[in-house]
Amino acid sequence: MTHMNSTVRAVNHLTARWGARAVSGGGGTVFTAAGVWPLLALLADGSAGPARAELAQALGIPAADAAAAARELLAALDGVRGLGTATGLWAAADLPLEDGWSAKLPPGTRGTLTGDLEADREVLDGWASDRTGGLIERMPVTLQPDTRLVLATALALTLKWAEPFREFPGRPSDGPWAGRGLRQLMRTTSSLDPVRVAEGPAGPVTALEVTGAEDMDMDVHLLLGGPAAPAAEVLATGIAAVSGALPSVAGDALPDGTAGPGLAIGTVDASSPRPMLSVSTVVFSLSAEHDLLEDAALFGLLTATDSDYGHFPGISGSPLAISSARQSAMARFHAEGFEAAAVTAVAARPGGAARQPSHRARRAAVRFDRPFGFLAVHRASRLVLAAGWVTDPEPAAQPRPRAAGLLPPPPFSGVRLPPAPPSH
Repeated sequence: MTHMNSTVRAVNHLTARWGARAVSGGGGTVFTAAGVWPLLALLADGSAGPARAELAQALGIPAADAAAAARELLAALDGVRGLGTATGLWAAADLPLEDGWSAKLPPGTRGTLTGDLEADREVLDGWASDRTGGLIERMPVTLQPDTRLVLATALALTLKWAEPFREFPGRPSDGPWAGRGLRQLMRTTSSLDPVRVAEGPAGPVTALEVTGAEDMDMDVHLLLGGPAAPAAEVLATGIAAVSGALPSVAGDALPDGTAGPGLAIGTVDASSPRPMLSVSTVVFSLSAEHDLLEDAALFGLLTATDSDYGHFPGISGSPLAISSARQSAMARFHAEGFEAAAVTAVAARPGGAARQPSHRARRAAVRFDRPFGFLAVHRASRLVLAAGWVTDPEPAAQPRPRAAGLLPPPPFSGVRLPPAPPSH
């Protein structure tokens, strides 16, 4: 368990570092370091020289421990309810693989690259689609005539909410989404515990835990910072908070008033003493393509791409260098649940060398009506399985004329949220 805890910390640390790059462009995105980290670990195990040192630094653990950590991580993920994972290896028929390295690979597909690019592409795409239930249709790898090896992981999660949302078309009244017709989600629960506030370098971050059903092992956390807070800082604060590295205050311990970004809490006259938490958010659907070599240093692949040398003698006696490293990822958040998937692949080429109130009760309302982050988290280990940033929610369908009395009820009662500060 100690080794697993250190691996979780290492993967979450890579998630935070990657998040700082991934959201820097200002648009929405989704990514999963949990799909990249095992591949880097397997490469590190077979590497040598400067490439080995760079991969160990990116991983956050010694290269000598990497293969065992990758196997342990993938085995643990394989036991998570609602999550499917797979590892695949395809090598050219004439590429000799070192027995010591290949024996450490997790169980999975072993295939052969025929050199027929169209046929090989069809096989790889079929594997990606099959292992993600069709959520990712293509293997994110650039095949070339000299591609000698492809190593890939697939991750797909399907999560049903313990308490579903209600969906209705709505238009935020202020903020960057003001006036846009969006697919809005609303629900009310009888506990303030799902919402927490953590203080990060760029100010407070409100984190809402949307709990998966009892037969699931995962939850999703929505993260909202101040209007001027950088997306990277919001994600980093959220990751630190959900992993326990940064303290946070639960909703029932927060003071009345504006307790955090998008969060208002008050004590009101009510017919029941039970607390209530009202949540308003949006449906979102994201997909992203990541070229890991665009930031090769982050992933420890800078030296490994130099084809003048061979960097992986522990993988094969034939010199190899990295020619491609990419990830395709997607995520969907809706009234009933959440889906996310990612396929990550690296390729190697040859290298040289309403009743009357009778009680006082606490009411809280939180709304996500401007760009926010999200994390899919394994409940037991606190491993972040997927992360992302939402800037463009799903639009509402073209409204039809509605009969009187069919409008949805106001999403919040008892607590008035302050107007959203102007966006920057």
